Amino acid sequence: MPTQNSETGDADIVKGEAARRSSMPAHRSGIRGWRDRVRSTPAGALTLKIVVGVIGALMVGGGLVMVPFPGPGWLVVFAGLAVLATEFHWAHRALEFGKRTLHAWTEWYKRQGWTVKILVALVTVIAATAIVYMGLRTLGLDVIELAQQYILR
Repeated sequence: MPTQNSETGDADIVKGEAARRSSMPAHRSGIRGWRDRVRSTPAGALTLKIVVGVIGALMVGGGLVMVPFPGPGWLVVFAGLAVLATEFHWAHRALEFGKRTLHAWTEWYKRQGWTVKILVALVTVIAATAIVYMGLRTLGLDVIELAQQYILR
């Protein structure tokens, strides 16, 4: 029988008895087991939280930069939130909100007629074209001017 710790009172005894009665294995394996072992010390828990926070924040930030451009911007944002959600409850809530919103948008879009679907596709193509054009102009490359020079030769 475990002895009582003066700082925790009966908590050590109660936890020890609950652990003996539990049908769960003593240690998890794989990435969850590794994470549990890292979290078992205060320094490990803080380090894991910082590393996950930095990696997740970089992914979300990079994804947000990619959002206006054609490509996987939103996918990277959601992946970054999923990484952050492993350590932060607010990120889990944000990820769930994003999934619900995306699902609602998808369901709304499915119910629309061909006219709305064509308009949404047209607006998407126009916005993507404008964003790519402005991005290239920012880099000093005017594709319209280049096309005119090429055609007028």
